[in-house]
Amino acid sequence: MEKIAIFPGSFDPFTIGHESIVMRALPLFDKIIVMLGLNHSKKYFFPIEARQQMIEDLFHDEPKIKVETHNGLTIDFCKKHGATYILRGLRTAADFEYERAIAQVNKKMHPAIETVFLLTMPEHTPVNSSVVRDILLHRGDASLFLPLKLDIKNYLRYENE
Repeated sequence: MEKIAIFPGSFDPFTIGHESIVMRALPLFDKIIVMLGLNHSKKYFFPIEARQQMIEDLFHDEPKIKVETHNGLTIDFCKKHGATYILRGLRTAADFEYERAIAQVNKKMHPAIETVFLLTMPEHTPVNSSVVRDILLHRGDASLFLPLKLDIKNYLRYENE
């Protein structure tokens, strides 16, 4: 049976921390699907099409990685794709508590699902999408926190330019 993992998130934007989790998980799975979830309570900096393109561009040479969007429960996406793993990165103890609760609910709703946690690399612990968005919003240089292969300027569309 093919080992398929779903790596869900809004990825607004996709950071070096996200990239690290995916690359470190590659040897564990036959396929990783980066699932761009739609959260209607969030206001996004990048449109979903730009976020999807960013991640596809970043991993275009890696056939084991796919990128898709989904509006609904992650476990429904897992069922649709025959995935039995959800991949999550943990930066802090607070992340663990939040992710543990979600993993337990997912397990109760769909017992075949296993959530796999990878700890963030120590140097990526302070990196999160909210901070990177704030840097970008104020037209700062966020390149230290973004994948090297990703030229963020190609995806930025500032209002009132």
